[in-house]
Amino acid sequence: MKSLLLSLSMFLFAGLATAQTAPSFDDMTVEQSEAFGAAVRNYLLTNPEIIMEAVAVLEQRQQQAAMQTDLSLVQQYAEDLFYDGYSFVEGNPDGQILMVEFIDYKCGFCKRAHPDVKALLAANDDIRLVIKEFPILGAESTLASRAAVSVLINDGDEAYYGFYDAVMTFNGPLNEANLTRMATESGADAALMMQTVDSALVTQMIQNNLRLAQNMQISGTPTFVLGGQMMRGYVPLAQMQIMVDELRASLE
Repeated sequence: MKSLLLSLSMFLFAGLATAQTAPSFDDMTVEQSEAFGAAVRNYLLTNPEIIMEAVAVLEQRQQQAAMQTDLSLVQQYAEDLFYDGYSFVEGNPDGQILMVEFIDYKCGFCKRAHPDVKALLAANDDIRLVIKEFPILGAESTLASRAAVSVLINDGDEAYYGFYDAVMTFNGPLNEANLTRMATESGADAALMMQTVDSALVTQMIQNNLRLAQNMQISGTPTFVLGGQMMRGYVPLAQMQIMVDELRASLE
């Protein structure tokens, strides 16, 4: 708020005096400074709506700056995001619409987004979605992600997708018993999954995702990357579809 008021003060100061006669702030006498402060206060009290207008402009500028930062980060880490060579790819492997989702199996908003993401892929056959295991919500999150990566390594994409889908739609505790059951139901070798859950390869893959998220200033789930945009948090299906349509149009 102090910086906002200073900006408003600068604007008002420019309007209250001409460039030829206006002293700089540093050159003001005590009397001039007090008179200027009184004029600014009076103006704001008389026209309080200007504060909200200035806040709106400031927020818009901050959003634009954040979007530009995100775009730069996506460009910088595009290879690790879209083509890391180990993450599960859902949808069309050759799709022109590149999308990434950072997930945590204990994240309520990830679970809420899950059916929307499935519907989005079903309605758009040109989306290439990369699933990034990003366990940040405690021990159960970590165990579930390690188990999922183990299934991917040991049993391949089909078993992984079945396991990922089962865990994402499960609302109970993510303990060894439940994860083993869901792995078996997904066609995975549950015993092998638990044998390799702490392997160096599993650890490396998850650490790669954690490091990538840190580099990209991602701290929550779900986080989506769509083209050059980042969306932090749950995004409704209708909004995702609009963004996909806009990205597709830009690529034509």
